[in-house]
Amino acid sequence: MKLLIVKTSSMGDVVHALPALSDARRTLPGLQADWLVEKPFAAIPALHPGVARVLPIAWRKWRGKLLRRETWTAIAAARAQLREQRYDLVLDLQGLVKSALWARQAIGPVAGYASGSAREPLASAFYASRATVARDLHAVERCRRLAAAHLGYALPATPPDFGLVAPAAGWPTPARYAVLIPNASRIEKLWPEARWIAIGKRLQGSGFTPVVLWGTAAEQTLAERIAAGCDGEVPPFLKVGEMAGVLARARCIVGLDTGFTHLGAALGRPTIGIYCDHEPGLAGVTGPGPVASVGGKGQVPRQAEVMALLEAELASR
Repeated sequence: MKLLIVKTSSMGDVVHALPALSDARRTLPGLQADWLVEKPFAAIPALHPGVARVLPIAWRKWRGKLLRRETWTAIAAARAQLREQRYDLVLDLQGLVKSALWARQAIGPVAGYASGSAREPLASAFYASRATVARDLHAVERCRRLAAAHLGYALPATPPDFGLVAPAAGWPTPARYAVLIPNASRIEKLWPEARWIAIGKRLQGSGFTPVVLWGTAAEQTLAERIAAGCDGEVPPFLKVGEMAGVLARARCIVGLDTGFTHLGAALGRPTIGIYCDHEPGLAGVTGPGPVASVGGKGQVPRQAEVMALLEAELASR
């Protein structure tokens, strides 16, 4: 069977969709799967052994430049790549109008959420088949249930298997280190800088070098201030695949509700997720290792709450 999975963004959403593919592979021997994804996140499905081809698009970039000829040339090339083979099923795990429209560019029947289950109900109008999945479930569970419904197997009772094979680290890491992820896409998600420094000092006191991650120039500035305050280290700019290698070998991870925090948990590392502007129930940190989510929308976690979780994790080893 040839399957195309459509889950283009964001990074955390792509991570949360991985167990659905692991379920399908385990249940349907010989399954061949491709994955349509935004180019910045293409390294993530590439780490799953069940993905034969990663098909990158740059819709986030293209949508702001639709009047340019080179944009339409790039869109045409992406569409041509999508249509190089016929799929037995095109499965839209995203449930947005944009993802449904991209799914329709492929050759094969398109399946997705029913209108009452999709994040954007209009998306269901573009599917040949639809399935109802409760909206109050964790994102991982929603993806697993949608795949099971459309691929015709019983939902496995086993924990989510993200299936990731960690790459080599893209940077010479310290011998013993923990990762801090203090940056996020929105200011509402941020946690006070002084609290990050306190967490870093506690890790340093336990013999682990705090490694503070960043992705943009502004984030690098914050990372360097935090590292300076706790005798930590800041890596150079790393691509997503290189960052995965750093995350996969960390003693533990403390991070905001961001894609890299979810990726670290999916790689099996002990992970504490700090939520300041989102309820963790629908997208809390999950993975095969010890994980915890603290905070919520309008509920910025106190330093003592995060420190208590960190102490428990350090004591467990």
